[in-house]
Amino acid sequence: MPYANHECPAVSNPCLNSIGLFARLRACLMGLCLLLPGLTLAAPFAYISNNGSNNVSVIDTATNTVTATVAVGTNPYGVAVNPAGTRVYVANRGSNTVSVIDTATNTVTATVAVGAFPLGVAVNPAGTRVYVVNVGSSNVSVIDTATNTVTATVVVGAAPYGIAVNPAGTRVYVANGNSDNVSVIDTATNTVTATVAVGNSPVGVAVNPAGTQVYVANTISNTVSVVDTATNTVSTTVAVGTAPYGVAVNPAGTRVYVGNYFSNNVSVIDTATNTVTATVAVGTNPGGLGQFIGPAVAAPTTPATIPTMSEWGMILLSSLLALGTILILRRQRQ
Repeated sequence: MPYANHECPAVSNPCLNSIGLFARLRACLMGLCLLLPGLTLAAPFAYISNNGSNNVSVIDTATNTVTATVAVGTNPYGVAVNPAGTRVYVANRGSNTVSVIDTATNTVTATVAVGAFPLGVAVNPAGTRVYVVNVGSSNVSVIDTATNTVTATVVVGAAPYGIAVNPAGTRVYVANGNSDNVSVIDTATNTVTATVAVGNSPVGVAVNPAGTQVYVANTISNTVSVVDTATNTVSTTVAVGTAPYGVAVNPAGTRVYVGNYFSNNVSVIDTATNTVTATVAVGTNPGGLGQFIGPAVAAPTTPATIPTMSEWGMILLSSLLALGTILILRRQRQ
């Protein structure tokens, strides 16, 4: 093992070693998702899974205060918010379930049994399906959001971790940590239609907004594999920091951000050249499994108001005074 003298985030056993890994990553950014209410200027909320206390903290990001604490299952980790912002899905590793939170009331309205040690979770763009990665059983549970039931279970590689849905909702990409590949799931048939070999111990996975590229963080190889979705082949491999874990693409699709667990920094990749253009020092052991870059938020605008009669009078008076001053200055200069 390259990290024999360190706490290595990679795993060799999907059931046993994942437990130690999860305990070491409590300080990471896993479980952070931003809720942006559609077509409103309300502040976004952050939903933070608290592995040790078995609950989810709801943070109002406008005031940076916890506005609610929602009890969920045992050892919650992965969190995903549906596109409408009405539901939050929490993967509970210890109880092998997914808690469904109603964001209007911040209460759990359903609990769905899934596979062993669920970790990653993602919602499709339509909000009709939730995909849950089960590390212990090496499969993906597909949940129908209308009924909150598992309608399919898809076998993938060994020790799957990261999961991402393409913008069209037609493909799901799963990083398999112990088989060094990515499973490509066709969402119409819930079957694996391709398996792409990548680097050693892939964990994080992200799709660009165009759906043309998939970025995979390889923890042991210290690289990011760039997968061409048209051919399901690796087109480029980018060297990054030590033990890359989380990976995310910005909304414009121009930059990829990679959290390097052991080098305590973030690599910034220019997607036009597939080169690292910046390295940003951060805290200890950055993780960030999941889409940790939020969409651009429109700045609140103050609606235009019609001046009152008294305000119109003040405007007229100010204009006349200004005009008088200009005339006096002109006469003095003549």
